[in-house]
Amino acid sequence: MEDKRILYVSSEVVPYLAENEVSLLSYDVPKMINDQGGQIRIFMPRYGNINERRHQLHEVIRLSGMNLVVNDLDMPLIIKVASIPKERIQVYFIDNDEYFKRKATFSDEDGVMFPDNDERAIFFAKGVVETVKKLNWVPDIIHVHGWMASLLPIYMKHYYKNDALFSETKIVTSVYGQSFEGSLNAELINKIKFDEVPHDSIKELEFPNYENLVISAINHSDGIVVGSELVSPSLTKYIETSGKPFLPFASKEKFSEAYTGFYNALLS
Repeated sequence: MEDKRILYVSSEVVPYLAENEVSLLSYDVPKMINDQGGQIRIFMPRYGNINERRHQLHEVIRLSGMNLVVNDLDMPLIIKVASIPKERIQVYFIDNDEYFKRKATFSDEDGVMFPDNDERAIFFAKGVVETVKKLNWVPDIIHVHGWMASLLPIYMKHYYKNDALFSETKIVTSVYGQSFEGSLNAELINKIKFDEVPHDSIKELEFPNYENLVISAINHSDGIVVGSELVSPSLTKYIETSGKPFLPFASKEKFSEAYTGFYNALLS
């Protein structure tokens, strides 16, 4: 993967959040590509429970200061950055006081999902793309991990479809068994349609539960990676019959060769 540019967009990344399937692979895969000479960037939300002092986050003034429109509201975008120790890997954090200052990731202390998780996901997707545009850094591949990042393929294929910067960029989505109960705000589909995304292309999001978010991401991706052994049978079947190139689950001992082979096939 020498000199290939790969943008990793994830809900969670270690060491900034606790270890789970998503956060571990969102570190391990970029590290592997970085070790192979690839050029990588990682983006994640700047949740309020990330210790900024310990991880040495600092605001990037030249990238901050934009306003993103979410459901007709202007929301200020703040960009912070940190480096993963010893790896020379930069992580960019999408931040906004209204959406991310609370001291938790997805739910409150009672385990109840935040009612604005839908808007947080829209803000995150737009914030990533707008920041990459400001960096003028053209990725060969955008690889999405975790449900909070799952709207990015939709926005890339519709909202940013005429952006010449990404005309050759391939989008890959990793699918995990990790989930959430219930659904996001039922108004999610209307908030995305506000950005002139056609209803028929996101009709699954009329009921925005975990599986339908993943299905919509699959529909808007160029390739799929099965990131977990625990993916539901229904999602597994959907992936296998989607007609999209997909990489079956690969253990950590084998994923270096598997992922690079899959990336190279997509780019060939």
